[in-house]
Amino acid sequence: MKLNKDYWENRYHLNEIGWDIGTISTPLKEYIDQIENKELKILIPGAGNGYEFEYLYNAGFQNVFVIDIAKTPLENIQTRIPHLDNKHLIHKDFFELSDTFDLIIEQTFFCAIAPDLRKKYVSKMGSLLNSGSKIVGLLFQFPLTEKGPPFGGNKNEYRSLFQNQFNIKILETAHNSIKPRENNELFFIFEKK
Repeated sequence: MKLNKDYWENRYHLNEIGWDIGTISTPLKEYIDQIENKELKILIPGAGNGYEFEYLYNAGFQNVFVIDIAKTPLENIQTRIPHLDNKHLIHKDFFELSDTFDLIIEQTFFCAIAPDLRKKYVSKMGSLLNSGSKIVGLLFQFPLTEKGPPFGGNKNEYRSLFQNQFNIKILETAHNSIKPRENNELFFIFEKK
């Protein structure tokens, strides 16, 4: 199954963006707040309206990029940060990206892609990260069904999916999720082997 640009554009145009909480999520904000190296090259895939990007950018991280298959959310970011150099906004299929990063922030992208793309996702993440670099973020923990997005999963599934390419540093229920997502998010840090 390929990512469908029209599907995502329609979701934005119809305002069917239930994953969009209008701000950075608390677990990611708290993780970002402890990062000292503002020179890190950071990617946020499937960034949507990019609140994590905006938070990083406003906190002085100037080497941060978002990629999204839909153009509308990238335009929304540009509207909120008018002076932003558009080189930070990559309008492209994630699986076609070729670059390397020190950190990748995962926020609702993994759960938005079809489950049959998950192995490809893990492989692509491995190719985009420099050795010893990390992917950090949130994964949903609710039963995986064919209905979605969002598509769920559980700790055991994620561990078996990622463990060959990544050292599992943290994979635990987020203690600081927003109320609607309470006990349904796993915070994780996976380090590329």
